[in-house]
Amino acid sequence: MYLSLHRLLLIGFFAINVCNAQEPVELNIEEERVAPFKVFDNLYYVGVKKISAWLLESDQGLILFDSLYGDLTGLAIESIRELGFDPDDIRYVIVSHAHRDHIGGARRLQEEFGSVVMMTEADWSIAAEPAIPEDYPKPIRHLSASDGSTLNLGRTRLRFFQTPGETPGVLSTRFTVYDNGYPHEAFLFGGADLNFAGIQQTELYINSVERLMQLEGIEVNIPNHPEFGEVFERYEILLEREDGDFHPFVDPESWDAWLEILMLNAQAKLERERLAN
Repeated sequence: MYLSLHRLLLIGFFAINVCNAQEPVELNIEEERVAPFKVFDNLYYVGVKKISAWLLESDQGLILFDSLYGDLTGLAIESIRELGFDPDDIRYVIVSHAHRDHIGGARRLQEEFGSVVMMTEADWSIAAEPAIPEDYPKPIRHLSASDGSTLNLGRTRLRFFQTPGETPGVLSTRFTVYDNGYPHEAFLFGGADLNFAGIQQTELYINSVERLMQLEGIEVNIPNHPEFGEVFERYEILLEREDGDFHPFVDPESWDAWLEILMLNAQAKLERERLAN
């Protein structure tokens, strides 16, 4: 049930080789379409094949992690409705970082559903600048999340971490998910990709991964790109789950192993950058 080392190495290879592309990639809408699905009592996948979006249900409304962009945002809205939820109930949109694939649909969610957008101050500043290379409708400035801050919506609490690297203000979030009422600690690392350049930024990334390695009690990886947590493969296992079986997304060993792979990739990247200078 756990991620194999071979699969983890492939994930690491993807992070260092594929996600370094700087040119905008337009995704085919129909090819990206994914039927939404329930992962925990209070957490649902409403993203697409290559980019995640997660819907967290609380007793006082909905929280959406990342907005996708362009027509992909429309797919997420369709998915939310397909699950039986009303997009008007999206109280907050938590943006992991200010790259178009995660922030590009935030303005639409603000205008159509009155959702409040949250990200770090550093990435609000990025969003205010001309987008390079991928333009998107800039969201209206709403709330800033700072390192160590929290957000409460009814009985649901989010704990925020600023984990710079992919952008200066990557926002990561810790929260509780429930499996038939049993709580598990989940974490969304807001910027695992290595699609940036520079020694200083790589060192920030390494510091962020080191910090995440020190966190205790994380059981569930909620990735903002599905391949970083084998989301679809785990869901296939979940569909076959029987009474008494472990939940396939509850996998603290793979969380730890994934962070180790991210660290190895980042250290290799840093070494290459130092040699190039």
